[in-house]
Amino acid sequence: MKNDTFTLGGHEFTSRFILGSGKYSMDLIKAAVENAGAQIITLALRRATLGSIDNILDFIPEGVTLLPNTSGARNAEEAVRIARLARECGCGDFIKIEVIHDSKYLLPDNYETIKATEILAKEGFVVMPYMYPDLNAARDMVNAGAAAIMPLGAPIGSNKGLATKEFIKILIDEIDLPIIVDAGIGRPSQACEAMEMGAAAIMANTAIATAGDIPAMAGAFKSAIEAGRTAYLSGLGRVLDKGSSASSPLTGFLAD
Repeated sequence: MKNDTFTLGGHEFTSRFILGSGKYSMDLIKAAVENAGAQIITLALRRATLGSIDNILDFIPEGVTLLPNTSGARNAEEAVRIARLARECGCGDFIKIEVIHDSKYLLPDNYETIKATEILAKEGFVVMPYMYPDLNAARDMVNAGAAAIMPLGAPIGSNKGLATKEFIKILIDEIDLPIIVDAGIGRPSQACEAMEMGAAAIMANTAIATAGDIPAMAGAFKSAIEAGRTAYLSGLGRVLDKGSSASSPLTGFLAD
């Protein structure tokens, strides 16, 4: 839909696909921008400072908004330090907060994330916290100054889809900020389902990076996200728990 945009930190975006660049390559980023229409791409600061050969900044086209993340942070203090460094390196004011000290399941620490969100929001950052979908934690992040909430669909890199679907739906219903489903989305159909629920956007990385045809998969995600968004805006049809309902008035016709 032409004028269907969403806003983050005063910036308006028309694309609802965000590329997570943890498995970045030139082909992946090119496909995400050209085939999926990505306008936001995440950036792990440590990858941007490896040197000219591996510098992800060399691959990101002009006009694309950088979303540095605090990947590698184990607590709020480390996340804040990484965010400030990203700003000093010229990466702008957007920041995705990732605080993970669980090395087995890579689940985010909501408590430390809330602390980092409050500090960075006060410093003028556009803070987008990655979190385990919990309503009380999400409310605390809103109060701390978050610009959006980014609940995980499933563990990072798992491609398992919407394992936390019911909890994400609660956030969509109760939180008055964009809900961006992040991590675990493995198929375009799963991205479509999340958009049908009312998610503002989808972040994906592994699903596209590990596909046999990266450009084709990027295009498939774009189509699925747009289809899900259109379905949500159109108003999905009812679901009957019991019985059935004829789509045409056959009963009256037969009675005549």
